[in-house]
Amino acid sequence: MKLLEKLKEFERRYEELSTRLADPSVLSDLPTYQQLAKVHAELSSIVDSYRRYQRLLSDIEQTQALLNEGGEAELKELVEAELKGLAERREALERELELLLLPKDPNDEKDIILEIRAGAGGEEAALFAAELARMYSRYADGQGWKVEILSSHLTGIGGFKEIILGIQGKGVYGKLRFERGVHRVQRVPVTEASGRIHTSTVTVAVLPEAQEVEVEIDPKDLKVEVFRASGHGGQHVNVTDSAVRITHLPTGIVVSCQDERSQHKNRAKAMRVLRARLFERAKAEQEAEISQQRREQVGTGDRSEKIRTYNFPQWRITDHRIGLSLYRLEDVLAGDLDELIGGLVAHHQVERLKAVA
Repeated sequence: MKLLEKLKEFERRYEELSTRLADPSVLSDLPTYQQLAKVHAELSSIVDSYRRYQRLLSDIEQTQALLNEGGEAELKELVEAELKGLAERREALERELELLLLPKDPNDEKDIILEIRAGAGGEEAALFAAELARMYSRYADGQGWKVEILSSHLTGIGGFKEIILGIQGKGVYGKLRFERGVHRVQRVPVTEASGRIHTSTVTVAVLPEAQEVEVEIDPKDLKVEVFRASGHGGQHVNVTDSAVRITHLPTGIVVSCQDERSQHKNRAKAMRVLRARLFERAKAEQEAEISQQRREQVGTGDRSEKIRTYNFPQWRITDHRIGLSLYRLEDVLAGDLDELIGGLVAHHQVERLKAVA
């Protein structure tokens, strides 16, 4: 069985690493030790599940032997019931092992740049963009992640035309990757006197944050401009040219940051966003070449794709990709995204298993 062969190889590799990590020469070489320890930790969950699977197979074999011995009808009935339960556990554990053996997306552990922009709907869309920014920030807080505002463009009544967040922590991209797309809101705007329900949209982009070594940017390809920051009601207005606009000439990508009062800090933030956008562009070009192999993913993740509707009159939130509706919109907007994100990740895994099969 191909699955068992792979698992045996992982167990052999795990035991080999365990031995090496106890070697004094490895213990004294911190970079090597950290590298080996990381692989060892990644293998531990697979090996633990495999060993549980082996014990389960042994239990099934012993229970089957007991059943074959015959005996009283009442005892036979109990053994058959136990055997049925063991078979169900075996099926579940085999599914778990198959998921563990799926190739991991190397970007899943990366930090992200989260870009939220108001779409159709004017001020109402901008207000909802602010609500989504709070929703993701609260979810991130619950996960123990760090959130910082890299760039923002406020509107007059407290909304955002655009807000860009940097989110850092364990497995950020892996959990939030399916949030990209068009988020639609249906509600009566605060600016609407007649009480009519309006539909507005907000686009969300989730970009894995790239390191300098992953995206090489030639300084000669950059046009850097500085200008005076501006804001509403006198907020964030500088008397010096601290805001920074960077244009990447080969691609035409433009990034501007003005939230910090330091030109140096604004430039550093703008470069982070630029690297992420260039990394995403390169990734998208690569994925376009193998689009036939990507059909198992949950949606295309394109910003033009409507992925979710937030219906305030019914307090309902619906994710259109997996057909999941929840009637607790207030909780979700307060950062309780676990059920939605868990459903998307599970669906993605199932589709990948089908593709592999």
